[in-house]
Amino acid sequence: MGISRRQFVGGAVAVGAAATTGFRPGARAESSALWKEYADSPYTHPQIPYVGRAGARGGAARPSRPPVVANVLAHGATPDGSADSAAAINRAIAAAGERGGGTVLVPPGTYRIDDLVHIGDSGVVLRGAGSGRTTLRATRHLTELIGPYGSRYGGDKSSWSWAGGLIWLAPRARHASLVGAIRAKAWPFEGWTGNRRDEWETLTTVRPARRGDWSVTVDDPSAVRRGALVLLRLADDDGHTLLEHMAGGGAGPESYHWDDKTKLTSYVPYEWPVRVVSVRDRKVTLERPLPLDVRPEWDPRLTTLAQPLTGAGVEGLTLEAVETPQSPHLLDKGYNGVTFQCAYDCWAEDVVVRHVDNGFGLVAASACTLRRTRVEGRGSHHPYFCREGAHDNLIEDFRIAARTVPAPAGTQLHGINVEGLSSYNVWSRGVMEMGTFDTHRGMPFANVRTEITVENNGRHGGDASAGPLYGARFAHWNVTVTNGRAGLVKIDTIAPYSATAGISEVTEFDQIDVPDFTGELHARVEAYGNPGSVRPRNLYEAQRALGR
Repeated sequence: MGISRRQFVGGAVAVGAAATTGFRPGARAESSALWKEYADSPYTHPQIPYVGRAGARGGAARPSRPPVVANVLAHGATPDGSADSAAAINRAIAAAGERGGGTVLVPPGTYRIDDLVHIGDSGVVLRGAGSGRTTLRATRHLTELIGPYGSRYGGDKSSWSWAGGLIWLAPRARHASLVGAIRAKAWPFEGWTGNRRDEWETLTTVRPARRGDWSVTVDDPSAVRRGALVLLRLADDDGHTLLEHMAGGGAGPESYHWDDKTKLTSYVPYEWPVRVVSVRDRKVTLERPLPLDVRPEWDPRLTTLAQPLTGAGVEGLTLEAVETPQSPHLLDKGYNGVTFQCAYDCWAEDVVVRHVDNGFGLVAASACTLRRTRVEGRGSHHPYFCREGAHDNLIEDFRIAARTVPAPAGTQLHGINVEGLSSYNVWSRGVMEMGTFDTHRGMPFANVRTEITVENNGRHGGDASAGPLYGARFAHWNVTVTNGRAGLVKIDTIAPYSATAGISEVTEFDQIDVPDFTGELHARVEAYGNPGSVRPRNLYEAQRALGR
């Protein structure tokens, strides 16, 4: 038996009703003036980003599932946990890949895995019998399986604190390159253009365009194909006007000192994967509107990218790591859950991870959907992490359960993390019994958290060299805070060009931040103190209903 949407929604209602700061029964719902304003200009609104196409296949309710082509039992897996089944599961996955894709069944039972499970071929889906019936029990961590993983920025940190998974969905060649670099201690960049960000070729340069445009004019369309996945690449200039634009522009970003934010500046160029819908003469139409302006000073171009993983997924199972104490902050060993990397149009559904260092990861992954997922057990560092230029992803009907043991000294809890210029991601209909809205510096922008109940007891992270906590157009919409803490939820005093609508009445305590940018923030607040009262209730779903 798996997790149903009814369980998630029912949980959210129960937690919200119990909160002293929550929406009072009988209180009047408010038709949002901010929404009406947004609906008049949905692709270019100054505070609310357009996320109506976030998720796999543009947010389709249920991805199409390929036919069954393999069963792990036929490849030697044992469902009683008595022997290692990782090799058998990986053989079944490889056999499906050799056939051009298909579903790999993992029948009910408990399967011991002494190695990671890797999905590296497009169109391959690993499907259990439900998160309550199929369990993969992981006995080893990624440091044992691959080796220590240091940080490309130096220090003694373990990059397994934010990378990799014991179920790891990444294209075969890119995954092999990453693992090889880690074993060689040549700490890699993790995104679409290789370990040194130099594995790309120009398809065409791009003429000026505006944020929200669905088409661009290119100089040479000959190498651009309908249906192809391409990267829009925007490089910053010496004056950092691209970073200023991501922050919303104006006096604050213009006066900000960018040059010493060396980690942040290493994240540019901004790389945005997108599928081409049509090519007519020099007009190229995209499946999503442009996330930013396209200006000549940013050397805009469409480029190639690593061979992507597409149409792959994992469904209907629990990944349970052997229970060990949580490691000190930034020294995780790599008991990590499910990670998508250089993946596009991929998904997880009805998946639980338990006793993990880090739960569900989106690392340079775009247009992926995590639906009906849950993190539970002894407590995690990052229950959900979204980083290294991850865009247009959808996490909905999610739950972070309260930890089952006290947090050891020196550990850290974040929550739903976003960082590293990641943009246009959505967290929707969630229940967070612990954690926070971890905006982790690296200036993520244009992200949405909507219809969430949170016990706001986590903290954000991020080095000072990673720059601002927020870029422009964060939207927090109908959020119930059960412990009355403001930090990272009420963002109108810290996030530029942001929207905070329908959140609980809160106060500042514990971690308190100050704005990164001086002057007017141009932030908007609506229905403060009345969580759940704003209509539409769910910002993402309302945007989908608008259509195009």
